[in-house]
Amino acid sequence: MNDPSTLSVISTKKIIQMNNVWTSYDSKSYALEGINLSIDKGTNYAIVGKSGSGKSTLLKLMNGMMTPSKGTIKIDYQTPNMNDKKFKLLMHKIGYIPQSLGLIKNITVLENILIGALPRLGKIQSMFKIFPEEEIQEAKNILKLVGLSGKEERKAYMLSGGEKRRVAIARALMQKPTILLADEIVSELDHVTARDIMNLILDAQKRMNLTAIMVHHDMQLALEYANRVAVIKEGKKILEIGVEGEKIIDFQTGDLTSQEILEMYSDESKK
Repeated sequence: MNDPSTLSVISTKKIIQMNNVWTSYDSKSYALEGINLSIDKGTNYAIVGKSGSGKSTLLKLMNGMMTPSKGTIKIDYQTPNMNDKKFKLLMHKIGYIPQSLGLIKNITVLENILIGALPRLGKIQSMFKIFPEEEIQEAKNILKLVGLSGKEERKAYMLSGGEKRRVAIARALMQKPTILLADEIVSELDHVTARDIMNLILDAQKRMNLTAIMVHHDMQLALEYANRVAVIKEGKKILEIGVEGEKIIDFQTGDLTSQEILEMYSDESKK
């Protein structure tokens, strides 16, 4: 039997935990109200809701870009806050892909991907973007992983919508993250390209044992790829479901009936 006095590290299967989280942009109204989330390590978690429902705000809370007005958030036992020194050390482990993708359009694909390595460089290297050969080789390996071999020197503005998303994913993977946050990364893509991107993320997740948290507007796509799906409506989490075999499993329905859940899934799948 282990002696508790010799143990110094606590580990958890829950990499992200939110307890009764409320947050506001203007101190007058709440963008999120009473949110409770618990996300297991190595899983794919989706957040679905209409525009303005608070989905993107949830991701900003997870990466420390915003802090809650009330409630607590823990990312692997640390409170996300960009001003906190301890959390800053963890930040490079959180790969974040915003809705805008955040690519620099006038530099090459390879240069965009190498931005993900900046947190590992010294101050001088980082300032002048002097990348060691091993980082350049790693970027080229990731380029192959996302299916962009041969396009290293192409400028970002020359790429298609699907290719731009692949570069954004590659840049995030270059950080060597444990958590990947992606905000509407397959929006405005056709179904075939959207599934290509989702398959790419799923493959990367398995290879790197990532925890992926993705914002979607398509319930059917979310349920197809995620272990669990949270539905956000007007700043509140109203539902949490998943698919096992031929069944939709209800983890938290709130006030919804089973018929309403099925109708929600059916309505989204027709879009």
